[in-house]
Amino acid sequence: MTYAITQTCCNDATCVAVCPVNCIHPTPEERAFGSTEMLHIDPRSCIDCGACADACPVDAIFPVDRLKPAHREYAALNAAYYEEEEAAATTERKGAAAAPAAVTGDGAEAQAEAAERTGPLFRAWDAPGFARSLPSDFAPLRVAVVGTGPAGMYAAEDLLLHTDAQVTLVDRLPVAGGLIRYGVAPDHPATKKVGEAFARFHHHPRVRMQLGLEVGKELSAAELAAHHDAVIYAVGAATDRRLGIPGEELPGSVSATGLVAWYNAHPDHAPDAVSLDAERVVVVGNGNVALDVARILVSDPDTLAATDIAGHALDALRGRRVREVVLLGRRGPEDAAYTRTELLALGHLDGVDLVVDDHDPRIGAAIDAAGPLDKAGMLGGVTRTAVDWSRPPEPGRRIVFRFHSAPLAVTGEQAVTGVQVTGGTAIPAQLVVRSIGHRGVAVPGLPFDETTGTVPHEGGRVRGRSNEYVVGWIKRGPSGGIGANRSCAAETVTTLLADAVAGELPAPSGSAKEFARLARRRNRRLVDARGLAAIERAERESGQRDGRVRTKFATVPELVAAARRSRLRLPG
Repeated sequence: MTYAITQTCCNDATCVAVCPVNCIHPTPEERAFGSTEMLHIDPRSCIDCGACADACPVDAIFPVDRLKPAHREYAALNAAYYEEEEAAATTERKGAAAAPAAVTGDGAEAQAEAAERTGPLFRAWDAPGFARSLPSDFAPLRVAVVGTGPAGMYAAEDLLLHTDAQVTLVDRLPVAGGLIRYGVAPDHPATKKVGEAFARFHHHPRVRMQLGLEVGKELSAAELAAHHDAVIYAVGAATDRRLGIPGEELPGSVSATGLVAWYNAHPDHAPDAVSLDAERVVVVGNGNVALDVARILVSDPDTLAATDIAGHALDALRGRRVREVVLLGRRGPEDAAYTRTELLALGHLDGVDLVVDDHDPRIGAAIDAAGPLDKAGMLGGVTRTAVDWSRPPEPGRRIVFRFHSAPLAVTGEQAVTGVQVTGGTAIPAQLVVRSIGHRGVAVPGLPFDETTGTVPHEGGRVRGRSNEYVVGWIKRGPSGGIGANRSCAAETVTTLLADAVAGELPAPSGSAKEFARLARRRNRRLVDARGLAAIERAERESGQRDGRVRTKFATVPELVAAARRSRLRLPG
């Protein structure tokens, strides 16, 4: 029986590396990698060995005959990928046969190589896919990694597994995790499991942790660089893009970035930062984050109580008035930014109806013309009706897709009362959430491109710098999920190692002990690996008392206090 990859696929391609028959695609060496929503297993080639399922860091791979009802459609989704690939290859072969002349010489070799790379049976990935230097080519390095989310931890993992480097993990918050802890939706526990894979490096003998240390505030970038052979910045994209429309600053108009952080107990967002005293919520955008927000706002609080959602958010959801969430999409259903997997997940919400506002004939035409597994086609079974926005939300809970609508203004005087959209329609609402993308924030001391919201770089090396590097969204912009950071980190680490071999990394002017003393002088409340383990244990123990998986500490003082209370001793 073949295996299938399901909703929580993180695209980091660990499964590709262990597959003995190369039946998982696209691989990182194929052009489609990074542009597809998820990886797929070819049911014709799978030999049912289970190696991919064992290696998957997010428990996304299961035998087809053991798929849960909510996941059974993924068997067809995996198979359809290869049917589409085969159809495309057939079309390409017919086009090549009709070509007037054959390509010879070097051109023929290049063409053959390109065909091999895009074919369905290209060889498995030997991660990482970059030319690497041997550790013996340079002395052991001291590398600081700023940021403990997926991008930073993939870089740290690469260094620890393939070199003798000593790694200092730095984070401005007194707890590790980054996007895994504060960005992944609480009802996606399988996705959060990738954090367990990263956590094993927190106690690595060549790792030191300085959590709660903010570079650019308590310590300058120059000071950090002076105490290490190299510094890798993995600080993500911490803020959001703006709509640029009237009324955006009204109370009741919030960013999805802030809302997600609020329900994930991020210390930067107070428990009372968001009010759910709204019957109708309008979410501007239709990417995966927009769907996350919509799903959380209408989910059963009793179901969410089993997750690590913030306690204050759970209390707010229990007392909410929200009955309807409207997803505004500027373009049509065929161009929606969300992935098919996240759309499928909405269809399995108990007690929640899905509706497509059929206000524009282009919407129904696109849905009817699409294949059943196309984004638009997957809305084929969803109720279509022209919504009367002058009326309050219907009884019960529902999510409404409204395509071909762009917001023109957020209305209201003292607080949000609605949204004016293209076509002259006014949608009454008491909460508006903008979910149109993230944006990087400048790191003091590093160059910054205001247009792209990224740090200019060359192969990961900060432009004009000799020992400073970037990885993740601050490097490439806010694109790609968790797994995309693996190959991104591999490129950056490869550049760093090449610089080390070439002797281009300046020797640190301060030792590791001197850096540790400097960090402690600047912030007396820093958390190390032992303190992090104490936080983990305290949150889980607190959660167990409440019948939950964990209860997150939502403030810096709470986190620091938990780190200091424990007398936990690390193994060894």
